[in-house]
Amino acid sequence: MQRLERRLIWLTVYAVAMAYLESAVVVYLRVIYYPDGFSLPFVLIEPGMAAIEVGREAATLVMLLGVTAAMSVDRWEWFLAFCLSFGVWDIFYYLWLKVFLDWPPSLLTWDILFLIPVPWIGPVLAPIIVSVGLIVGSLLLFRMKRQGSRLRFPPWVWGLAVTGGAVVLLSFTLDFRAVLAQLEPPPFRWWLFAAGMTCGVAALAFGVSRHGQVETGAAE
Repeated sequence: MQRLERRLIWLTVYAVAMAYLESAVVVYLRVIYYPDGFSLPFVLIEPGMAAIEVGREAATLVMLLGVTAAMSVDRWEWFLAFCLSFGVWDIFYYLWLKVFLDWPPSLLTWDILFLIPVPWIGPVLAPIIVSVGLIVGSLLLFRMKRQGSRLRFPPWVWGLAVTGGAVVLLSFTLDFRAVLAQLEPPPFRWWLFAAGMTCGVAALAFGVSRHGQVETGAAE
């Protein structure tokens, strides 16, 4: 087994174990704040506990950034390893919650996805789609890099990818005030989410396609 593959396997194991810890904390929080079961409208927690929870989420990102930085040999590997670990962590977070609480009952069940800088909300299916995209994209680019490709994409490709990410983020945060007001949010804006995902997938496809054409031209 090649060295990179071994590192990625251990990174995946780390992300799965980290997802277990994250879901275990959520189990405890739901026992405290949702004794009758997790449902809409979302319950506001007191400021002190909210600050701790925001800190926990920030620490989660630092842990993923730290372990991927330690295993990477360059910035591309760091970026791709972070995307891979984040995707695996997020999917297994929900898988562990399903094991512990038999939740969510449906992939269309709403959840509070993140708290930084404002509450992110949406159906569970949406972040899972994002995570699958992160895993597939990172593994594809890792494969290209292992085959000797020098990963370089033009600014417009990066711009398209960043725009897609921003639109997806907007679909999660547009109705954050509903959480603060303890109201049921309006229907999720799947059209906005789909537009953001389309931009991200298009950026990856254009970048990989253009990169392949450059590599072919150089070989000729």
